[in-house]
Amino acid sequence: MEIRALLAGNIKAGRRKLGLSQEKLAELAELSTQTISDIEGCRTWVSDKTLLKLSNIFNVDIFQLLLPTDGEEKAKMFLPLRIRKLRQTMKDDIDKRLDQFFIRKR
Repeated sequence: MEIRALLAGNIKAGRRKLGLSQEKLAELAELSTQTISDIEGCRTWVSDKTLLKLSNIFNVDIFQLLLPTDGEEKAKMFLPLRIRKLRQTMKDDIDKRLDQFFIRKR
């Protein structure tokens, strides 16, 4: 498989896994929506700077965006981001409950 097609598939899978539209991914990566569309459509290649931005958004190493993966491996690739989001949600919930507890105690 051509490396451009691997990148395109991984970007598209990652974007969908995170529930992002092409527009939202473009905004997060500071790219145009057309650029994201062109990357996913294998019509353009990306700079190292763009690869770094995308890998940061997906919370993976750059090389992972270029690896062939099946559906299960794609899910594993984005597991750290899901864990980070869950951790933040739990922290926010605990903070909220502690605030409510201490406000009631006063």
